[in-house]
Amino acid sequence: MTIRLTVNGEARTYEGDPEQPLLWYLRDEAGLKGTKFGCGIAQCGACTVHLDGAATRTCVLPMAAVDGASVTTIEGLANEDGTLHPVQQAWVDEDVAQCGYCQAGQIMTAAYLLENNPDPSEEDIRMEMTNLCRCGTYSRIAKGVKRAAKTMQEG
Repeated sequence: MTIRLTVNGEARTYEGDPEQPLLWYLRDEAGLKGTKFGCGIAQCGACTVHLDGAATRTCVLPMAAVDGASVTTIEGLANEDGTLHPVQQAWVDEDVAQCGYCQAGQIMTAAYLLENNPDPSEEDIRMEMTNLCRCGTYSRIAKGVKRAAKTMQEG
């Protein structure tokens, strides 16, 4: 079975095990190491990417389910000119990351949240940012989301 997908704007094909999770394709075959393995049961969110625009956890998502899909990873989130996405920049400005392991997934979830809710309340952020952070940087994550929202609103 040939699986066709687009990763960060590049057309790709995959002919391996259709049950292999997308996470392992991205890391091992596409060489995109920003997406992390955390729990292996789609609960922690370290493996979050955008699949056809939606924040999606990839550690249990089989390749067969992504045929024809468009995937954006943390490596593809920045603007084409190399400037960081507003969420990425907010993470830097707010010094959000501590160990950093979960942060690519956090950023991908935050970017999706802001695409769908450009002015989230604190409650919205708590409800939508369900990724786990071992270091407990949740207050800094919320500040980063708010800063990114403001930047995006200002254009």
